[in-house]
Amino acid sequence: MIEIGSFIKLQRNKQEMTLGELSDGIVSVSYLSKIENQKTQASPEIIQMLCNRLGIEVDNSQEDLIKQRCEEWYGMLFDSHDKDDIVEHYHEIQELMDKNLSESLMMFEIHKIRYYLVLGEREIALQKINELGEISNSFDNAQLYYLFKFKGNYYSISGDLTQAMHMYKNAEDKLQNVRLEEKEIADLKYVISITHSKLINTLECIEYANQALDIFMKDYNFTRCAQCHNLLGISYRRIKLYDKSIKNFNLALHLGKLEKNEQLIQLTNQNLGYLYSSKGDSLSAIKSYQEIINDKNLYIGEKIETLASLIREYFNIEAFEEAQESINYGLELISELTVQEPYLIFIYIINTYNYLLTEQYDKFENLVVKEFIPFLKKINDYASLIIYAELIAIHYEKQYKYKDATKYYKEANFAYEQISNI
Repeated sequence: MIEIGSFIKLQRNKQEMTLGELSDGIVSVSYLSKIENQKTQASPEIIQMLCNRLGIEVDNSQEDLIKQRCEEWYGMLFDSHDKDDIVEHYHEIQELMDKNLSESLMMFEIHKIRYYLVLGEREIALQKINELGEISNSFDNAQLYYLFKFKGNYYSISGDLTQAMHMYKNAEDKLQNVRLEEKEIADLKYVISITHSKLINTLECIEYANQALDIFMKDYNFTRCAQCHNLLGISYRRIKLYDKSIKNFNLALHLGKLEKNEQLIQLTNQNLGYLYSSKGDSLSAIKSYQEIINDKNLYIGEKIETLASLIREYFNIEAFEEAQESINYGLELISELTVQEPYLIFIYIINTYNYLLTEQYDKFENLVVKEFIPFLKKINDYASLIIYAELIAIHYEKQYKYKDATKYYKEANFAYEQISNI
């Protein structure tokens, strides 16, 4: 049963009413505060009057309809759905919730965190997290499970992976006390696996990816299976089990083609490119990256990411003319971006090679030393730090600036030690 006090507090805050405005002529302000905080149980008559003032129906005649609409909407937040469709369904449910006291209300409010994250409204998602935190002491185990999971989603998107993992583990702890569908359990295992991957916890990533994969395979969810195979491919690449890595990427590629999921196909090609690059096979890496660049339907940001990798491979095999052509294309695409922040690392990479190849050495040194390397340190991207610290060190060596060269070789060694210690 929904806690009526929490419900009244949510509706009052949504309508921007003060305690005094809602309680006027019904109860005292202090008594309403006690009702909202579950410190007293008000009579049905008082509840009816408060709901009337809020414009809420106390009967549950539409409960089945609300529950059905909510379940449909929850599913839309995890599958690939048109955002306009998700927003339209949201407003339909919100209209029903605003007029009915529903058992589904609190779960609907919790899922709003996920909804705002899907829409890219991170600040509003945080506001909802804080709002729900004030009444979470009345939540049951299922509600707490989703609250923890969506808070994990928020922290993951915000880049706080340690806090994200903490929240996901809290959600995992609730599994033994909650009856959930297998696909929901698989999704939690999957996001835990992703977080382990980002934290470079390779063995843990493999463990959770396999747990998720087992469930998705039983459900014949080939798209989610392919996502798990990508995670496994990345993990096996990191521990240099290249044959296992290639096998998983090829499985992901096959499933992506089976589902005609272009985004998944190109993600796998990107991962295959990284794999071949790690092996020192630049020609195979270039082939994988070109598969992505040639996709006319690919989003600009994804092309910029791939071009950054492609340019580096061309540079490594001294195909400088091809590298410059790719740089020019990348710069053209960068100018078309409406928001650059998510692609900042790739923009740095493209500009770095551009200044180096066009012999704009002052700009190259300023960019790498004053902006790019500090940025990589800030985000703890030690793998990239090794590459670009060595790049500037080699440059300084060629300029006979041996003291500066030594400094950045030490930076590269330090970054390598950090990866070794993870």
